[in-house]
Amino acid sequence: MAEESNAMRLILCGTAGYEAEHTARMFFRMQRADCPPPDGDYLLVSAKPYAFLALLRRGGVTRWQALPANPDADLPSREYALCKMLYQFLQRQTGIRPPWGMMTGVRPVRIIHDMRAAGATEQQIEDRFIGHFDCTRQRFDMAKRIADLQRSILEAARPMDCSLYAGIPFCPSRCSYCSFVSRTVGDKATRALVQPYVDCLCRELDTMRQVAADCGLDVKTLYIGGGTPTSLSADQLRQLMGKLAGLFDLGRLQEYTVEAGRPDCTDYEKLCVLKEYGATRISINPQTFSDQVLKNIGRKHTARDILDCFAAARRAGHGNINMDLIAGLPGDTVEGFRKSLKTAISLEPENITVHTLTLKRASNLVVEHRAAAYDDVARMLESCALLEQAGYVPYYLYRQKGTLQNLENIGWCKPGYEGLYNIYIMEEVHTILSAGAGGSTKLVQPGVRHARIERIFNYKYPTEYIDHFDTVLSRKEGVKDFYAEFSDTDPQTAGGR
Repeated sequence: MAEESNAMRLILCGTAGYEAEHTARMFFRMQRADCPPPDGDYLLVSAKPYAFLALLRRGGVTRWQALPANPDADLPSREYALCKMLYQFLQRQTGIRPPWGMMTGVRPVRIIHDMRAAGATEQQIEDRFIGHFDCTRQRFDMAKRIADLQRSILEAARPMDCSLYAGIPFCPSRCSYCSFVSRTVGDKATRALVQPYVDCLCRELDTMRQVAADCGLDVKTLYIGGGTPTSLSADQLRQLMGKLAGLFDLGRLQEYTVEAGRPDCTDYEKLCVLKEYGATRISINPQTFSDQVLKNIGRKHTARDILDCFAAARRAGHGNINMDLIAGLPGDTVEGFRKSLKTAISLEPENITVHTLTLKRASNLVVEHRAAAYDDVARMLESCALLEQAGYVPYYLYRQKGTLQNLENIGWCKPGYEGLYNIYIMEEVHTILSAGAGGSTKLVQPGVRHARIERIFNYKYPTEYIDHFDTVLSRKEGVKDFYAEFSDTDPQTAGGR
């Protein structure tokens, strides 16, 4: 397991950068520094034209390793050589075996898809993961299993398919681990923003629908996320979802997800609204079933409230429910996480997504230096064997910068209940049109492997979004400009991905 050391400092010299930093973070909790501290522990990584150096001072003992460097090698080759030296050096010094090896990318499954599309053999793919990256057999087998499951879904995707995301940047309270752009609806100033925000969002969706039609895009999935969409009132949900129902033929959608994540703002009336207006999949996200851990992360509800909310969702007719859990939350234990997972499984939701806690710089957890269950998180994830035993299968996987012990997030589902939007966005299969504050539209070149990707950003905060709404709408012309570049071909018959 990676060691926790608040005193460890990381000094990067020469061209040592992102990849070296994230290789180092597989082994230590670190803080960047400009120079070695006069006392205390530190790791210095240097990449100069003719030599690489890693120097570790820990517990008063200094050890180092150097490696000749080829100044004429291309950047990827130099980065790999530096990181391999650093990875092997820190393995020897700590005794740690990172399960993903020296892989720093967030999309391991995408590597398999891309290699297969390029004609690689299964042995070459295995060599890439186990030989090149030094992944464990268990992690490689998991990534390959997910890629195999996703293959038929990706092969069925058409070049001009897209998804539409609508963001609600409001929550009943802010969880300590969260860094998303959201406002708590408890204060008067925020409550006054909600209705103007919903009005603007509906107008942006009008524009989005027209842009999609002008570009020949075919919307396959809708996703209302947040924040917490059910922090809106029942009438505001009717307004928003009624707008979407009027703009899109819901009967042609593959999937329509709404996050109903928080039981402290999700009641039976709102759950009925979600069902009535076309949602085919919802999320009710406990994160944990421990009352103490819920309190630790700033939630204002109990585990009993989660159970009651889930039961209300079933009464309202929802037959495809996702539940999120997070391993590594402050105050949680291996046995506590296992108990939460067993509780979620006993409810028999169609999806269970298991996240590893990610320490995000803007979260209260990081800002206030609260302790996460860092040392226990890998053992917590071992409990996911319970999901296999209960008949769930893994269907998507991704990793994030700052995740404890460089671990992963995995979506599990009952067979046939794969969350398609999650697969599409993570494997970058098609364009994601994004509406609302903090929205980031991701434009994917149609019908091309290793497609060009461009982004169009909305204003980050609700007040900016409302105050500069005309600019938000004008930026949508960028979607048309992007697709105009491909108008001389027939994207509907272009080669698959």
